Amino acid sequence: HTSMDQIVIGVLALQGDFAEHIATFKKCKGNVVTKEIRKTEELNGIHALVIPGGESTVIVKLLDDFKMLDDVKKFGAEGFPMFGTCAGCILLAKSIDGRPDQKTLQLVDISVNRNAYGSQVDSFESDLKADEAIFGAEPLRAILIRAPMITSAGAGTKTLVQHSGNPVLLQQGNLLACTFHPEISGDTRVHQYFVDVVTKFGRPSAVA
Repeated sequence: HTSMDQIVIGVLALQGDFAEHIATFKKCKGNVVTKEIRKTEELNGIHALVIPGGESTVIVKLLDDFKMLDDVKKFGAEGFPMFGTCAGCILLAKSIDGRPDQKTLQLVDISVNRNAYGSQVDSFESDLKADEAIFGAEPLRAILIRAPMITSAGAGTKTLVQHSGNPVLLQQGNLLACTFHPEISGDTRVHQYFVDVVTKFGRPSAVA
């Protein structure tokens, strides 16, 4: 039972760092509650869905095994806000460079390269200039861990943060795709922005 002004953000909890996302949302302003999502029925009544970092191939396989892939895709296609970080960004993408066989949700008009930074570069951190109107003047600390790279983005997308000329945080309507890990930096601004997107959208889902 949720009150009218409560925002329920589902976090896909099949694999990956969903707990860190939940902890970050707890620090956000607004009447936000989170819910771990492991089956289709649990999409009922949530206002938004987060796909965490982890192993994109494993998450897709589990979504498939649990017969959730089409329902999650439909959730995003119907306009519900979704936020994917790292592996989640790969899942939201329309296509993966060099991997046409890997299933994705095909919701955001981007192509991603899964190992763009090379196998030697396990992770790095960078202070990035973000869209000031949204995030203020202070740079965002981006932690990239075996991060994908957004190699092309369609006209309907808006880059909110970039690194060396490539988008690392991008928005398309109610969908937010992020190649880094905002859930482990201690900075809540990306999550807070998603909460604001969800609050504006407002209506809870009903999976038929």
